[in-house]
Amino acid sequence: MTEKIVIIVQARMASSRLPGKVMLPILGKSLLARMIERLQMIQHKADIIIATSENEEDDVIVKEAINLQIPYYRGSLGNLLDRHYQAAKLFKADVVLKIPSDCPLIDPRIVDQVLEYFFANRGKYDYVSNLHPATWPDGNDVEVMTMACLRQAWENAGRPMELEHTTPYIWENPLIFSVGNVTWKTGLDYSMSHRFTIDYPEDYYFIERVFKELYPVCHQFTCRDILNLIERKPEIYQINSQYAGVNWYRHHLDELQTVLPDQTKKAPNELLHQNEA
Repeated sequence: MTEKIVIIVQARMASSRLPGKVMLPILGKSLLARMIERLQMIQHKADIIIATSENEEDDVIVKEAINLQIPYYRGSLGNLLDRHYQAAKLFKADVVLKIPSDCPLIDPRIVDQVLEYFFANRGKYDYVSNLHPATWPDGNDVEVMTMACLRQAWENAGRPMELEHTTPYIWENPLIFSVGNVTWKTGLDYSMSHRFTIDYPEDYYFIERVFKELYPVCHQFTCRDILNLIERKPEIYQINSQYAGVNWYRHHLDELQTVLPDQTKKAPNELLHQNEA
């Protein structure tokens, strides 16, 4: 019997740094629509679900899901672990993928690579990602887990950080879960130097420029295509380079056991405030 793969894309309008970022326009469609389009390019057969909150401001996300003909689930605004679990349960997942909605440049081939590794080692790992440690440019985040693994995390996680970020309870507990990781075959590590995700206005300008340059040439452009582009036109890389390496880990280094300080950094404005203090 074939296992049912469900990709859950968590999306909401609330964002402290860039409100409504998932609905920003990219070549006439929303950023969320462009991301879903890229996820639909993977080779593995998988259902894609948009998981948003019950808050009224996220009605627009539901409307977009309906417009895209993508199933959706509405749950807790702050407890993303519960939202993820309930969505996976509702859609009867056997294997669950977590791919955040701030990765509109995600390479479908990377998603397939992580899935291939997971299934090639089926029964060996409860959870496989390309994030522990990360090597690809930030914004190619893929996490794959069994439903049993997700359920166990949902039943036992309790710290706010574990609930907000969905999977830390899993990868922070290697004695409970068997955790695998996929690294970039190039041997390179661009996780702290190249930023393809969105959290700041500059990230949006970068992503918009990449789509304008590459999408008309080939809808299925790859991570390598983006890297080639910014090598040819370094001014594009510079658009958001000041935020390369900035991720959510920086707020929880005192709580995380498996993340080192050199795997994150503060945003420029945070450094400025720190120097002024």
